Amino acid sequence: MARRSALVGCGAYLPERVLTNQDLAKMVDTSDEWIVQRTGIKLRHIAAEGQVTSDLAVAAAERALASAGMKADEIDMIVVATATPDQTFPATATRVQAKLGITRGAAFDVQAVCSGFVYGLNIADNFIRLGQAQTALVIGAETFSRILDWTDRSTCVLFGDGAGAVVLRGIEGEGTNRDRGILSCHLHSDGRQHDLLYVDGGPSSTMTTGHVRMEGKEVFRHAVTNLTDVVAEALTANGFGPGDIDWVVPHQANLRIIEGTARKLQLPASKVVVTIDKHANTSAASIPLALSEAVGDGRIKPGQVVLLEAMGGGFTWAASIVRW
Repeated sequence: MARRSALVGCGAYLPERVLTNQDLAKMVDTSDEWIVQRTGIKLRHIAAEGQVTSDLAVAAAERALASAGMKADEIDMIVVATATPDQTFPATATRVQAKLGITRGAAFDVQAVCSGFVYGLNIADNFIRLGQAQTALVIGAETFSRILDWTDRSTCVLFGDGAGAVVLRGIEGEGTNRDRGILSCHLHSDGRQHDLLYVDGGPSSTMTTGHVRMEGKEVFRHAVTNLTDVVAEALTANGFGPGDIDWVVPHQANLRIIEGTARKLQLPASKVVVTIDKHANTSAASIPLALSEAVGDGRIKPGQVVLLEAMGGGFTWAASIVRW
């Protein structure tokens, strides 16, 4: 028998305030047509004044726990993937832990930007496989609106705020790709690409928060190549071909990246979950937000094979294959 992690619940939260492309056109030199054509984004949600990342994370976690039919005190571990923590320290995960009323186990953050949720999923899965935890909350939560330069039309139109969460539970199986649960995770990074996507601030360098800076064309080029490679790696590791995948839940960075990666992998658009039009790029929150929507509306069903993939600043990139 082999131990692995099953995804037994998921939940999402989006702030109430909606910022449309038309709203942005009143702030910077842009237009709805320009944004939609280049990104696929139509609107994004923005956290309210005083609403912090842990608030979004808690709301998503509560919905994930309800989905799993579990209480907060059944959770052994909380992993929060975020690039926009409440504070430099302590970890946002510990604030989530306290707000949920959990007083046992471990809580910590993971910083891999847009790949953070898959990184966090892998970490929690490893703890469960080793028997160091039985249940875990993995949360992607971001308030990227706090680190945007709202005068830079090349970046401020791309991002939004939100949170998504999943509950993992350890289960026993035969250890084959027919078993339910996380089949494998594949993580990569290349720090040489730092200057293509970064925030120009930090406590030990500038003592400021800073803003997102990006070389969009170069990021696009690397993204399609790296995502294609890591998805192929994940498929090979599990003895799968593209036809074995029921659903792809990609990081929602840019519709053209999503479509370009699917074409290179010969995956039909009908199998790809897309939420970027109404969420924009929510960094580490984008995969669990999209996953929660596809599970909630019944597209993702028990027994189906789901592929998760993402790339973010660093560069980091990652993929995971899950049997629902």
